[in-house]
Amino acid sequence: MIKPLQDYVLLEKVKEEEKTASGIVLTTKEAKDEPSHGIVKAVGPGKTEDGKLVPVDLKEGQEVIYKKYSGTEIKEDKKEYLLIKAEDILAIVEK
Repeated sequence: MIKPLQDYVLLEKVKEEEKTASGIVLTTKEAKDEPSHGIVKAVGPGKTEDGKLVPVDLKEGQEVIYKKYSGTEIKEDKKEYLLIKAEDILAIVEK
């Protein structure tokens, strides 16, 4: 498994499906400049500011929304992951 350093977060990308009102899944989707979803798989210890460690306020298993075009894409075990800085995560999705 990949273990992030500093304030990086490892996300598993969530495939977003576009559906019509009647529930038909559309197979083609134009690229949009909107945030994307991911599931937190691992969290780094945090970053050091003024000599103190500032931990990342995320936990494994949380679904988050992150900035599109952020981070570094990684493929491992046929899954797509994203290694992203915590500051590029915009929100936590609560269900």
